Amino acid sequence: MGKTVFTEKVIEMIKAIPEGKVCSYGRIAALAGNSRGARQVVRILHSSSEKEHLPWQRVVNRDGCISLKKGQGYERQRKLLEIEGIEFDFEGRIDLETYLWCPIEQPVLLKK
Repeated sequence: MGKTVFTEKVIEMIKAIPEGKVCSYGRIAALAGNSRGARQVVRILHSSSEKEHLPWQRVVNRDGCISLKKGQGYERQRKLLEIEGIEFDFEGRIDLETYLWCPIEQPVLLKK
């Protein structure tokens, strides 16, 4: 069975997140065409990160926190992000005003 259009778009969006930036699950879902698809993004990351060579560490929750639990990948994700220059506050949050990836939006074409 082939990938859905949404899955392909999610993979494309995750691959586009540049080093030193992060994006949230929900924002990726919205950019891929489903503003309510954050959980699907989690599933796609879980099933496709390795085979698609995704920079999975750059996807965090909407609060700028790593969603993985300590001892279950949290430390690895944090270390990978710190290597990219991303800083965490004392509560383990990433400042999204500084590090959030905002792709250049396509211009909206106005109907005449």
